[in-house]
Amino acid sequence: MENSNLLSKIKKIHFIGIGGSGMCPIAEILHHKGYQLTGSDTNESDTLARIKSYGIPVSMNQKAENVDGAELVVYSAAIKPDNPELAAAREKGIPTVERSVMLGMVTSHFANPVAVAGTHGKTTTTAMITQILLEAGKDPSAIIGGKLPLIGGNGRVGKSQTIVCEACEYVDTFLQLHPAVSVILNIDNDHLDYFGTVENTIRSFHKFALQTSRAVIVNADNANAMKAVADIHNAKIITYGFSAGSDYRATDIQDTYRAREQFRIVRHGEKAADIVLSIPGKHNIYNALAAFAAADLLGVDTQSAAESLHRFTGVHRRFEKLGEFGGITIADDFAHHPTELTATLTAAKKMGFRRVWAVFQPHTYSRTYLLLDDFAKALQIADRVVLSEILAVRETNTYHIYAKDLAAKIPGCVWFKTFEEIADYMVKNAENGDLILTLGGGDIYKCANRIVQKYQEAESKAEAR
Repeated sequence: MENSNLLSKIKKIHFIGIGGSGMCPIAEILHHKGYQLTGSDTNESDTLARIKSYGIPVSMNQKAENVDGAELVVYSAAIKPDNPELAAAREKGIPTVERSVMLGMVTSHFANPVAVAGTHGKTTTTAMITQILLEAGKDPSAIIGGKLPLIGGNGRVGKSQTIVCEACEYVDTFLQLHPAVSVILNIDNDHLDYFGTVENTIRSFHKFALQTSRAVIVNADNANAMKAVADIHNAKIITYGFSAGSDYRATDIQDTYRAREQFRIVRHGEKAADIVLSIPGKHNIYNALAAFAAADLLGVDTQSAAESLHRFTGVHRRFEKLGEFGGITIADDFAHHPTELTATLTAAKKMGFRRVWAVFQPHTYSRTYLLLDDFAKALQIADRVVLSEILAVRETNTYHIYAKDLAAKIPGCVWFKTFEEIADYMVKNAENGDLILTLGGGDIYKCANRIVQKYQEAESKAEAR
């Protein structure tokens, strides 16, 4: 925690990539706490527009002079060492910290940090907890990886001593955090380009649990998560799941219309609440259980928590419905790992659509190469599969893996190089009653938006006739 006192010594902070989903809410909190911020970015976005709305100066060119006058420079993991602003800051002797370090610095100034970790479900669960606390009058601050409709963004500044945030395991960034309460949703075979093995991932989550002071809320049905909390004595272990013996257990599970889940939460063997979710999928029962357990620990009335969970309609890019045209529904989801694709597509198949089209953008060469057969199996849950090229993100293609390699393992699958080609194909081939579901952790949402735009243009032409 050597950086924890740095914020008390400075006032002027520059953010490189200030519009990023992980950077924006941190900047919001610091702005509202009176710090003088500047920023830079290379892409316009909703989050960047939010930053600009506060009057924070933002340069759309990253150049050395942008850091002039800054007392601290914050950069995301995506920023390369030769970035002109980062290089200039180091040449001028301006302190620089990576985003995860700044997140640790910010949360250390709250008495009650709540951190949500896990391979899958972090954004949804963080948003659920935030909505429950907010509607219960607890006035939390929050840093969420997606837009929560209730707050109109992915971050908020509250007046209480509670802050809720995501805790990402990639390159051990969550070890910058020292939560009062932590949540471990699951541990899966992801980010193996860094961890190498799942056993190494489990060890990293164990360290995270050791840095928690009050309670670790953990998925009793996930064997890897339970391994991570073995021999943890620094904090109380609270379990949730479907299995008998869980402190918070889901029972009487049933699907309602459009696969919305309905279930009862039993706490320590006694009924705590009946829940009806407004979002689909078994995976969201687990997310809701974790959120309910965290809210209960933080003193929220159980009925209030249940009602908030019912009102929760999801976050941006989590089975987000974008429109319906001629009986064809278009939705978008962040799923980019085989486990996430399985959960999302299984839920979609139970929602009564004629056909489910999975339009998937593979995310990183390493993940696609290492989990190729798992991706093929998960995507075959859909009725039809369309692929884009693999999004490189931070990698070069040393694996010599291409979208066509994944397409070859999926019967009837087609792939295209551009989103425009995919949008044209979908408009020509989707039919009344179908669901077009774009999937991926990159910018596949742009393809979804283009499909929507094409249907809107067709409707406008039809109306003009």
